[in-house]
Formats: sequence, structure tokens, C-alpha cells
Amino acid sequence: MKRKVLIIVENLPVPFDTRVWKEAVALHAAGYEVTVLCPKAKGFRRTYELLEGVHIYRHPMPTEGNSPLGYLCEYGCAFFWELLFSWWIFFRRGFHVIQGCNPPDNIVLVAFPFRLLGVKYVFDHHDVIPELYLSKYDRKDLFYSVQVWFEWLTFRFSDVVISTNHSYREIAIARGRQDPKNVFVVRNGPDLRTFIAVPAELPLKYGRRYLVGYVGTMSTQEGLDILLEVAEHIRNLGREDVHFTCVGGGPGLAELKELARKKRIQDIFNFTGRISDGDLLRVLSTADVCVNPDRPCPMNDISTMIKIMEYMALGKPIVQFDLREGKISAQEASLYCDEEDGVGGFAERILWLLDHPEERERMGEFGRRRVKEELAWEHSVGNLLAAYESVFGKTRAKRSLQAGVAGS
Repeated sequence: MKRKVLIIVENLPVPFDTRVWKEAVALHAAGYEVTVLCPKAKGFRRTYELLEGVHIYRHPMPTEGNSPLGYLCEYGCAFFWELLFSWWIFFRRGFHVIQGCNPPDNIVLVAFPFRLLGVKYVFDHHDVIPELYLSKYDRKDLFYSVQVWFEWLTFRFSDVVISTNHSYREIAIARGRQDPKNVFVVRNGPDLRTFIAVPAELPLKYGRRYLVGYVGTMSTQEGLDILLEVAEHIRNLGREDVHFTCVGGGPGLAELKELARKKRIQDIFNFTGRISDGDLLRVLSTADVCVNPDRPCPMNDISTMIKIMEYMALGKPIVQFDLREGKISAQEASLYCDEEDGVGGFAERILWLLDHPEERERMGEFGRRRVKEELAWEHSVGNLLAAYESVFGKTRAKRSLQAGVAGS
């Protein structure tokens, strides 16, 4: 019997969500029938597509929230469509497993009625939502308590948990009370078959000698306001040879553009918004240094950012704050800044790298080699398939037990 999987992701459309897309393609290559349910977004408006053997259904979505009330509206709307589409997909295609990819953690509610029909639930743990809420709003209010409850509920009713790193695995075991044998670490490394450096393009440096690159979501916990202050600080030092380019979209983009205008650094700092993978590679391949200004907080300390491995895959030296998982990923491919060093310390490390090309080359080569040998997506596929063998093993064991009881 064909093993059938429904993957539900609310944060981004597929294939734009590269982690979910890589998982779907890997499962399909291993013989699973895979369906993905995700939101519509700019550039991804088709309700149904069949790509590389993966069935993709996309539901309507309101404007991305940027406040507790906004998130409540966003998640409520998404839950309605996820529930509706899931039942249609169940009767149209069928599935034996639902994989819920947070945020948010309420996707487990979609799976509840299907559990009565024998469908298993796999939790793909992308973000620690209680810590994410604290990083955005810095308060433990009613909305925070709701996030904690949803996390508990998700762990409680998950048959298998897929963690993006060992810090998340520890949370699944300690806070989520998951059996360690049911928790699998599947890192989100770049796919080196497609994420390949291209020749640098001098026009992307906007007439400056050096380019500092960034890719990620434009939101509060990403620290882009810090990067704007770093750019301002570098200009105030009299350095007019550095340009900054930030790639990505998000709820904070308009505010960040306005902040750059107020600081009068638009001529050395630009935001591209969401762009194609090809254009992303052009920008990052041209960059001399890449940065991760994620501000120190519990959420960022234990989270692995795909941008770090992408920078490393392209052979780029990195500057970031001294955070646990960021350091585990980058090791010698990065310079690290203590929180106490602040904007000046971050800027100092960028300028030091720009002024020492031989060190940039050494760090870049270290990062490229580390990704190829340990962190690339190909090294995670085995654990992903092991997680699914485990969940389908539970299904077979349950059926064997039921057959034995019936036979007695």
C-alpha cells in the first residue's frame, strides 16, 4: 500500500518554504505520496499544482499579522481553511500521516479528528513559539499562556517529533515529555545541488568597494534595526566604501525602510523584498561579508538559522552575536560579538573582515567545507526518513496488536 503524507505549513507557501519543500521532495523520492497544504502568497497564487511529483494545495490567507490581535485573525483564518482543505484532500487523495510545521502550534487541532481514523501526527518543530512570543512582546500575558498551552498540546499528541537542532530536541524531551526515541534531529541545511555560488556582479555593490549581505525575515526578533545602526555607525566613522543589502520580506519591512530614511542612509542601505532564488544567489555571491544581527534572546540562542548555512555554502565569512546554536553551526566561519559590545563591536568586526581579505578567504573556505561535509541537506535526509519509518512502524505495530486481539 502506498504510504501517503499530508504536510501542513502555515508560515510560507511551498516551494518558497525551502525546508518544507526539501522534506516533501525527499519523501516523494523515497516512495511516499506527498501532498502539501500551504497559504497563497505573492507569486504563489495557484490553488493546486503538481511539482516534481508533489501535490500542492494553497488556501487563501489574510495579511500577515504584526500584533497579538493580528496573529489571532491570521491563525484563525488559516485554521478554517486548513481544516476545510484537509477533509477535501482526505476524501480526494487520502493520507496516513499529517506533518504539522509550526508556527503556529495550533495545527495539531486540524489533526485531531483524523486521529480517530488512525492518522498519525508528526510535529515538525521549526520555532519555539513561547520564546518567539516573548522575543516579540516581552510579556507573559494571556496570549503567552495560550502559546504555552498549544505547545503542550502539540507535544502531547505527536507520535513523532522532528527537531531542527539538538536544543529543540532537548525541549521536546524535557518540556514536551517526549520519549527520546521518538525525537529526530533534521537540520535545515542548504541543498548543494541548487544552492551554488555564481560570479560576483559589481553593479550590486552600488558603486562601493564592499558589500555586506543579509537574508531573512524582516521582523522584530531578526535585529534589522541593529544592522541599520551598524551601517550608520560605519558611515559616521568616515567609511564610505561599504554598502548593505538586505534580502527578504516580512511584517517589519515598511518600518525598517522608514527607519533607514530617517537615518539618511538609503544610499548605502537597500531592501530588496522577496526575490527569486536566482537573484538571492547573485546578491550573496557578490557580498564580501554576510551578517546575522539576530538580537540575543532565549529564542535566538536556541534556534538554528538557515541563513548561516547558506552564507557558509557560498564561502562567505560571517559576523553575528554570540548565540549558542549560531556558534554550533558556524564555528570558525564567523566572528562573534558579545551583547555588551553592541553596535560598535558589531561594526568593528565587519570592518576588520573587510580590511583582511586573507582572513575572509580562510573563514569562507572553512564554512564551505563544513557545510559540504556535515551540514548540507543531504546529511539530514536519513534522519527524516528514519522519523517516518518510526511513525509507520507504530501504525504496523498497532494493526498487528489489533489483529492479535481479534484473533484471540
